[in-house]
Amino acid sequence: MNERLIWDEEITPATTTTPISPSVAMWPAAPVRASDKRIVNGATDINQLAPFKYPWAWEWFLKANRNHWTPLEINMAQDVHDYHHRLTPSERHVFENVLAYLTTSDILAMRNIGLAVMEKMTAPELQIYQARQVYEEALHTWTYQHCIETLNLDQAEIYNRYRVVPEIYAKIVIANRRLERILRSDFDLTNRANLHEFAMSYLFFAAVFEGCWFYNGFSPIFALQRRGLMKGTAEQLQYIMRDEVLHCGFGLRLLRQLIDEEKLLLDPDAVTTMWQECEAAESTYANYILREPILGYSAELHISQFRFIANRRARQMGLPEPWPGAPNVLPWLDEQVNLRKEKNFFETRVTEYQTGGVLAWE
Repeated sequence: MNERLIWDEEITPATTTTPISPSVAMWPAAPVRASDKRIVNGATDINQLAPFKYPWAWEWFLKANRNHWTPLEINMAQDVHDYHHRLTPSERHVFENVLAYLTTSDILAMRNIGLAVMEKMTAPELQIYQARQVYEEALHTWTYQHCIETLNLDQAEIYNRYRVVPEIYAKIVIANRRLERILRSDFDLTNRANLHEFAMSYLFFAAVFEGCWFYNGFSPIFALQRRGLMKGTAEQLQYIMRDEVLHCGFGLRLLRQLIDEEKLLLDPDAVTTMWQECEAAESTYANYILREPILGYSAELHISQFRFIANRRARQMGLPEPWPGAPNVLPWLDEQVNLRKEKNFFETRVTEYQTGGVLAWE
């Protein structure tokens, strides 16, 4: 047969001379120097990983890859029984609305890192960790979906709560408003006003959205776990919490270096407004999901813990504490990060979340 495969077809006649591209014509190019790299607005080759200017970012990437898991590794059989036979109506209300908030929030986080942040980084070691972060946000969304499917919840109803429940929707509205402009690919970071807006948006995302709203957001489920309820879901959230602590820590370190590199000064009034707005939204949310306190947990505890964690994030950024002296009312919450899985060899495969080294979170 004389038939030719499509990819073997001659697109251009052999006599055609292909022009040499400008990049080839300018060879040899200057080598990349680490000192020339920048977080944003850099002019070095974005495709060349080393030499590193931000070696800590590469270490963060390696650390993240030592913490791999999937939701299918966790037994959810007891959760099915607990949800349908042991939880009170108030506890089911808490459980369902926490899931409803988280399902949408992690997709928003995935889009923000992938579209607003990673695309604007000009050092590949930063982008590589953020690529891992995008994957982890997708993994978290899979985890929530796995919980919803396993418990046979009404998916359309759960997923739509963020749109129809004002107390959940208000937090998503704040996030969309604070992140919307920097999602644009044409957002010019050579403009100093835009650069300040980018830094403030990233501060919100790392310190509040991931560092407080996520970190604090898992605690109602952990309160159930402490009473022996919904332990499979809580274990899933412990894995997610470990990822989110890394996301928050990376974001705050990157932001501190960006501020130093670009000689930025964050507007203190804008920072204060951010904390107050986000605390008000969290308070409204807490009073909705915990309109009736559950054993060992209440809206007052949730709001107090938000303020305590907000102070921690502010200190990590070298900023004034928004609520000086706020007490740690949930001292057991940090313990949730230090998860180690211990399985009976004859019952299931051994899965150790940490496959190398002990992680330091603060």
